[in-house]
Amino acid sequence: MSRKTSGGSGGGGRARGRDLLTPARVAVVALAVLALVFIFENTRTTEIRLLIPEVTMPLWMALLGTAVIGALCGAYFVKRRR
Repeated sequence: MSRKTSGGSGGGGRARGRDLLTPARVAVVALAVLALVFIFENTRTTEIRLLIPEVTMPLWMALLGTAVIGALCGAYFVKRRR
């Protein structure tokens, strides 16, 4: 009997586990961790101009906000391509 026609579930779960950790996903997780470390290491306050008003806020908050906006834009364009 070939593997496709056998009724057993021998090893089917292992293939799904390998698909979970692809090199691209590992790279994305590593970059996300590095970005978070960079964001939370920059904790001093800074002045940011938002069009007209000037806002004083912690630099980590501005960096995190920018990262979230970038991630949302990226997700929107990836979803739209499909």
